Amino acid sequence: MKHDRFHGRVRHSSRPCDAPGCTEVGEFRAPGERAPGFDGPGNYRWFCLDHVRAFNQGYDFFRGMTRDEIERAQSPLSGWAAETRAFRPTAGVDQAPRWADFTDPLDAISARARARADDLRKGQEAARRGINPADRRAYDTLGLGFEADRRALRARYSELVRRYHPDRNGGDRSHEAQLGEVVEAYNHLRRLPAFS
Repeated sequence: MKHDRFHGRVRHSSRPCDAPGCTEVGEFRAPGERAPGFDGPGNYRWFCLDHVRAFNQGYDFFRGMTRDEIERAQSPLSGWAAETRAFRPTAGVDQAPRWADFTDPLDAISARARARADDLRKGQEAARRGINPADRRAYDTLGLGFEADRRALRARYSELVRRYHPDRNGGDRSHEAQLGEVVEAYNHLRRLPAFS
């Protein structure tokens, strides 16, 4: 297949060149006055080779932008600032509902929605109290509320160690990973000023 030496040329175009007074055929597409946006893809102008070269030479992508907008557009992270659903660690999906626990599928869906709302409230409460994500994970692992004191921390830790330790479960080692998480969370929380 033979390629045209001018990239983007649309051969056999019947459009006239959009440059005022030009009688050539418009074989090259250039951005129009209306940029692409939420209301559609925008529009284009069609120019002959000479006029598209002139257009490209004077084209300013950053025209009308503030300095901050220009810096954001030039950043290698441009467009990645918002965490979209597809790029969240969980892709916006938590565990699937255990359908056998519900007689009505709508109950499963509403329970899941309530859990998400509770998690959001808990996150807001943690932020209000100045609790960082690592601290919050430790609280969640131990199943403690943010108002827990040293005594509650020790009691909960003891309860969970008894539940997961193989010596307390007839040698069952299937909960060792959970036991490790509990010990790590306890060691993390006990160093915090709230538990000193």
